Amino acid sequence: MARKFFVGGNFKMNPVNRETKSALVGGLNTASLDPNTEVVIAPPAIYLIPVKESLRPDVGVSAQNLYPKDSGAFTGEISPKQLVDAGIPWVVLGHSERRTIFKESSEFVAQKVRAALDSGLKVILCIGETLQQRESGETGAVNEAQLKPAIAVTKPEDWKNIVIAYEPVWAIGTGKVATTAQAQETQAEIRAFLTKAVSASVAAETRIIYGGSVTAANCKELATQPDVDGFLVGGASLKPEFVNIINAKQA
Repeated sequence: MARKFFVGGNFKMNPVNRETKSALVGGLNTASLDPNTEVVIAPPAIYLIPVKESLRPDVGVSAQNLYPKDSGAFTGEISPKQLVDAGIPWVVLGHSERRTIFKESSEFVAQKVRAALDSGLKVILCIGETLQQRESGETGAVNEAQLKPAIAVTKPEDWKNIVIAYEPVWAIGTGKVATTAQAQETQAEIRAFLTKAVSASVAAETRIIYGGSVTAANCKELATQPDVDGFLVGGASLKPEFVNIINAKQA
């Protein structure tokens, strides 16, 4: 079965007011979106419920993070059970900003993945290397090291609820973008690793999407690659061109 194209919009800590949030949602609500592409947006936690309540039903909503406990004395955190109760089906985990700024280890990310899946959430699991690691030829080793803890805590059947987002850290918000060949080569390597570490069927069915300065200008070429199953979009998800990226597979 063909993997359904997937485009996620990670708003990060944007926008800074409800008026802009409403405008972003309104733009998506009135846009003509490719029905063959699954679309999910991840607004800041404070906007999750109002976005869910006002967004068209064929666009999903994701949290940007969670804490791997159902409740308790964890000031400032949000739990999987709270997300489920709020009707939020997705969560982004392991984003490079969480790994670098907030020092989250791959093992801690894996705990979050397990907690999310146990609560019935679906996961956008981010991995990716720094520029220094790429230039040192470590891309494959870094991606595998970030995936291994998650693989260790999951069963093959869990992977139907996981999308892997390959995001080279050097291309996030920098304006740099991996070449089409670089994206395809790396994502084919990730799929080959899944074959070895989990199973051939999981590797064939798991969507591996690309993130890193994706724009309307480069999305169509990237979308032609056999192992690029979509995008995780940062800054461009706050702009009108996000619709063009969602529709990248359309002629």
